[in-house]
Amino acid sequence: MHYFIALISGLIFGLGLLISGLANPSKVLAFLDLAGAWDPSLALVMAAAIAVAIIPFSVARRRPCAFVTGQPMSLPKQRQIDRPLVLGSLIFGAGWGIAGFCPGPAVVLAASGAPLALVFLVAMLIGMGVAGRMRT
Repeated sequence: MHYFIALISGLIFGLGLLISGLANPSKVLAFLDLAGAWDPSLALVMAAAIAVAIIPFSVARRRPCAFVTGQPMSLPKQRQIDRPLVLGSLIFGAGWGIAGFCPGPAVVLAASGAPLALVFLVAMLIGMGVAGRMRT
């Protein structure tokens, strides 16, 4: 049952990424191009997503278990802005700005067989592996 819920959640999330345009690298790059032909439509998508998520996340923080699965919640507990967070954010932002992909859309596009998304996904997995080894 847990995997079925994860599958349905992933499909809904991926569909949302496709419909919103977040899985379109050229649209993402146009959003990030503040000095050029800036496309602000993704700002509206992000603002709407944050507005929709505020209430469920605030409720979820007070619950010990997930609504649907009943399993323990694993929300981030660290609130400190430290060097690894800043460095990781900079690398994430640079990768997003260069490729126009972030992890979710890359997985969605890789599932469709898009070659650049597959390259990005492999590079992302290598980076995650390196980061994991550096932490231990």
